[in-house]
Amino acid sequence: MTWEDELGEAVCTIEQLKQYIELTPKEEEQLQKVIKRHPMRVTRYYISLIDWSNPNDPIRRMAIPSEGELDLSGSYDTSGELENTKLTGLQHKYSQTALVLATNRCASYCRYCFRKRLVGLPNKEVVENFGTAVEYIREHNEINNVLISGGDPFILPTEIIKEFLEMLSDIPHLSFIRFGTKVPVIFPERISEDEELLMLLKKCSLEDRRIYVVTQFNHPKEITNRSIEAVGRLISSNVIINNQSVLLKGVNDNPDILAELQNKLVSIGVNPYYIFQCRPVKRAKRRFQVPLYRGNEIIEDAKKKINGHSKRFRYIMSHRTGKIEILGIMDDYIYLKYHQAKDPNNIGEIFKRKINKRAGWLDDLD
Repeated sequence: MTWEDELGEAVCTIEQLKQYIELTPKEEEQLQKVIKRHPMRVTRYYISLIDWSNPNDPIRRMAIPSEGELDLSGSYDTSGELENTKLTGLQHKYSQTALVLATNRCASYCRYCFRKRLVGLPNKEVVENFGTAVEYIREHNEINNVLISGGDPFILPTEIIKEFLEMLSDIPHLSFIRFGTKVPVIFPERISEDEELLMLLKKCSLEDRRIYVVTQFNHPKEITNRSIEAVGRLISSNVIINNQSVLLKGVNDNPDILAELQNKLVSIGVNPYYIFQCRPVKRAKRRFQVPLYRGNEIIEDAKKKINGHSKRFRYIMSHRTGKIEILGIMDDYIYLKYHQAKDPNNIGEIFKRKINKRAGWLDDLD
């Protein structure tokens, strides 16, 4: 099968899910309510990684809907994306970076996704005309990089990705282009089985203007022979790969697991970049968010078990005001720093808040 055919075999319905797990009538009714609001899709590859005998399996927790998604606490726009949208599908929050939402589809829908409001759903947030986005980028010389995200842009046909790269290639003030994609983790066949995509990336990733892939491995169990092969093929295509993990309750909120993940990433050629504090996303916050106090403990304990290259990541909260680094806790205060900020005057500012051991977000701190 082609990768498109394989994607078409993804598990998207409760009936398909019941091939793997038994559900009571009440559980089935609850999950139907969940996926009616937030669709389910899990690739056959990714679902094969689940140990169904383990109710706490981390892949299962990340990929399979649960009744916890009926909880409505939180927000669908935790980072102020709406207020930073300059035209349909293009956000410009930080002066040097343009973010393009290229699609609302992914190979698998993560149950903790911070864009649950749009993935797999009809919406008016995805770019309608990429050429219009390109013109905005061309007219703003302060923009030196573009992040193409979604959804997952690597689910788009290779021909569309080619058009994107060609349209961006003659903008002189762009230094690099990033693709935010989880395909190497959840659907490695998309990369390994498409020579055209690999050739395109190699052609466009130049010595003085690289293509970056920003992916998301969250657990060592996701690092398999097939994902390693996909990573290797990207590296052979002159692509630089960075990883953004999300600290998730019941998945990687354990220093040993987090340390193993970072060490393995470095061993396969993936650069640890960020570990994100899980955002207070509606239908995900209570199930997945770890309190900041506990998160800091986990991060610091994990760092004791990893080498310098593996601990290059920053522990980051992607707040509506900017990317805030969690520096640490001393006495009764948590210390924070604006790693990036919507207001450039805030970049580098260090500040503190009174610690609240239950707080999971800046807005929950005094």
